[in-house]
Amino acid sequence: MLCAALSGGVGVSSAAAADAVVTHAVVVRDGRIEPARLEVPAGTKIKLTIRNEGSGPCEFENLDLRVEKVLAPGVSSFVVIHRPRPGTYRFFDEFHPDTSEMLLIAK
Repeated sequence: MLCAALSGGVGVSSAAAADAVVTHAVVVRDGRIEPARLEVPAGTKIKLTIRNEGSGPCEFENLDLRVEKVLAPGVSSFVVIHRPRPGTYRFFDEFHPDTSEMLLIAK
């Protein structure tokens, strides 16, 4: 009985490890995104916590991954990227597309 309970626990642990989320903080401030470059493991669920520290609204987005988040000044939120394939993904602030960029590099 104890053995069955322990083996069930191992299965749950393995499933939990497969669903593990890697979290990274992102700050948007007046047309700049920090960090400008972020390396993440490919094939792993990624959570980006986003905080707008600027004086106006921001729109954090990536067209390839279909991510879009609009934040008022001082507001925080998050987006989850489900197991990105290896590659480079460009995020930008739609309100400042020429000065804002963050490259998410999945390796």
